[in-house]
Amino acid sequence: MTLELDDGLPVHEWGSADADAPGILLLQEIFGVSDYIKQRAADLHALGYYVIAPEIYWRLDDTELDESSPDLLPRAMGIVGRLDWDLAVNDALVALKYLQARGKDAGVVGFCFGGGLAFNVAARSRPDVLVSYYGSALKNLLELTPQVTAPSLHHFGNTDAYLDVDTIVPALGDAEVHRYDGAGHAFDNPLPMFHNADASALAWRRTEDFLARHLPTSQG
Repeated sequence: MTLELDDGLPVHEWGSADADAPGILLLQEIFGVSDYIKQRAADLHALGYYVIAPEIYWRLDDTELDESSPDLLPRAMGIVGRLDWDLAVNDALVALKYLQARGKDAGVVGFCFGGGLAFNVAARSRPDVLVSYYGSALKNLLELTPQVTAPSLHHFGNTDAYLDVDTIVPALGDAEVHRYDGAGHAFDNPLPMFHNADASALAWRRTEDFLARHLPTSQG
């Protein structure tokens, strides 16, 4: 189901806003609110959360992506290159405030582009938990670490060719960090060019455990 928040931001939702359940703001990769992101939202909802995933590209035109195209990655990079980062952060904050207005605990989970966006959101607000998968913008956001007070979990692949993981990890303070041998960037994405099944499964089990500890549901 899709709804629009007060500023026009389109948001996909899993579950009912009226449910007695903690909320999770799920932030997309550069490929948008794809079938993969929708599946992860459904996975989180199955754990007992009310989940929303905003369309961060909603202000842009020409954002349709064909995941079978050989040009998928450069086209997605071109789209994210047209995005205003500050507006994206503000939109994500609007979505988080919507969750928090329910009077329930609310966390932020993000993948790749969304992992960095989630980190920035956590520095600008007070979510109850942050989970970031290989946040692509982290290398430019590390000065915000002292402002991130939520319990935080980060996942990185040790063969990530996009991020300097050895530099990023020590700068994340007391966050819980896991690194995965043989896994590259976007290893949780099921597309064959990215996926590492073992790392994906282990990271998700750790994510479930982390959320159960820091954002418990009635199913916990």
